[in-house]
Amino acid sequence: MGFSPSDRSRPCMPSPVRRSTIRHCRRPKPFNYSSPSAGTRHYFRCREISPPASTIYKQCHTPLSKSQVTVRHQTSPANPERKMAARLLPLLVLAVSLAWPASCKPLPVLVPVTKDPATLLYTIPFHYGADLVVDTAGPLVWSTCQRGHLPAEFPCNSPTCRLANAFHIPGCRARGCGHDTRKDRTCTAYPYNPVTGACAPGDLVHTRFVANTTDGVHPVSQVNVRALAACAPSRLLKSLPRGASGVAGLAGSGLALPAQVASAQSVPNKFLLCLPRGGSSGNTGVAIFGGGPFQVSAQPGRDFTQELVYTPLVAAKKGMPPAHYVSLQSIAVESTRVPGAGAAVVCTKVPFTLLRPDVYRPFVDAFARALKAQGAQGGPVARPVKPVPPFELCYDTQSLANTRIGYLVPGVTLTLGGGTNWTMNGLSSMVDLRPGTACLAFARMEGVKAGDRSAPAVLVGGFQMENTVLEFDVARKRLGFVRLPFFTQCGHFNFTKTTGY
Repeated sequence: MGFSPSDRSRPCMPSPVRRSTIRHCRRPKPFNYSSPSAGTRHYFRCREISPPASTIYKQCHTPLSKSQVTVRHQTSPANPERKMAARLLPLLVLAVSLAWPASCKPLPVLVPVTKDPATLLYTIPFHYGADLVVDTAGPLVWSTCQRGHLPAEFPCNSPTCRLANAFHIPGCRARGCGHDTRKDRTCTAYPYNPVTGACAPGDLVHTRFVANTTDGVHPVSQVNVRALAACAPSRLLKSLPRGASGVAGLAGSGLALPAQVASAQSVPNKFLLCLPRGGSSGNTGVAIFGGGPFQVSAQPGRDFTQELVYTPLVAAKKGMPPAHYVSLQSIAVESTRVPGAGAAVVCTKVPFTLLRPDVYRPFVDAFARALKAQGAQGGPVARPVKPVPPFELCYDTQSLANTRIGYLVPGVTLTLGGGTNWTMNGLSSMVDLRPGTACLAFARMEGVKAGDRSAPAVLVGGFQMENTVLEFDVARKRLGFVRLPFFTQCGHFNFTKTTGY
C-alpha cells in the first residue's frame, strides 16, 4: 500500500450570488439636480433590481469603463457655485467607487483534488501540466520548476525570506542564505518531501497558480494567481505520486498557498477541502481557497458551509511544523471513554489516522471489546482474521453487517476544543484492504514514546477526512467540519462551467 506510519507521521509531529432583489449598480441611471443659479448636474444612483446571476458576474468582474466612474458636471464658467462643486466632486466619485464593491466581492478560487491509488496521497493541478501534492502541514509551495517561472531575488534579511525559512524539518541541514544576514545574497529556501523528510536548498521564483473562480456551485472563469514557490531538485520527488512535480503547502504560514491566494485575490485567508473517496478516475474532490459557499449536485441548493461545526485552532509548539492543530479533550468508543488528551492534527500526508502509543493501546482494546459485545447482544458476531500491517484488528467482511453508514461497528468520537464532537462511523473507521477483509483504519504512531506530550495524541489521516467538508479558517483560527450525507460524495461537485458568463 506504500504506507508506513513512521514515514508519514514525521513532518506532521516534531454564498453563491442570490437571484433575489439586491442593491446593484447595473447601467447606473442618472438623476438631475437643478439650481436656479447653476447648470444641471447629473449624478448616478443605484437601483433595486433583480438581475440574473450571469449579469451580476459580468459587471462585478469586468473592468469599469470611464462612463461608469465619471460624474458629469455642467455649469457656467461664471457660476459662483463652481468652487463648491469642485470640492464635492471627489467625494461623489469616492462614494460611487465605494458603493460598487458592495455587490461585487472577489470570488474564491477552485481546483479539483485527485487521490493517487498507489501512494494514497492527494494532488491538485497548479500550473499547466504540473500537479502538486496536497500537504496541510506544508509551509511552502515547491516544485521542480520546469517552466514558466521567473527568479525572485529577495535579500536574505527580507521578511519574505524569513517566512520561507520559518520552519526547517528536523534532520534537514539548512545552511547558507536562509540564515545569512548579508544583504548582498539572495534568499534560499529549504523545501522538503513530506513523506521521506528529505530536503534540499532551492531558490524562490515567481510563478502562477492556474485555477478557476467559483460561486460555490460550479467554476466561473479561469484565473492566474501570482505566487511564490521554491525550486527543488527532482530527487526530492521520491515516494510522491507519479507525475507530481512538487508540493502545495496548505499550512497556516505566510508563504503557504492559502495565504498567497488570499493576498493576491483579496479573499479571506481560509480554504475548504472535500477529499474524494477512492482513487478511481472521475472521483474528484474539491479545494476552494477564499471560503464558501459549497454545494454539490446531489444536494442542490444546500450550502454545506452553513452546517459546519467549529473547533478552535491552537498554535503549534516551538519547533513543530505550522500544521493545523486542534485541542483533543477525549476519545470515546461507543459510550466508553479511553485516554486521549492532547493535540490533534489534521494531516493529508497520513493516509490513515495515527494514535500515540499511550492512546492507541486502550483505544484498540476498547474497540475490540465493544464489537464483541455487539455479538453477545444478538448482533452479528465479527470473525477476526489475520491482521494486515500496519493494522491490528481485521475481520471477515462476511461476518460484519453492512449498512448505509458502512459496516455496523462501534462508533468513534473525538471530543475537541469547545466541546465539538467529530464522530466516525463504519464508513470512516473501517477500510477494505483485500477481498473479504476489512480492518480498523487506525494505526500506531511510530517513533514516539508513550505519554510524550510533545507529540500530538492523534494525527487525523486522509481516509477519515474523505467525503467530509473541512474549512480551515486561518484568519479566524478555527476548523469547521461536517460529514456529507449518505450517498453524497465530494465527487458530486459540478465542475462544468455555467453558460452565460
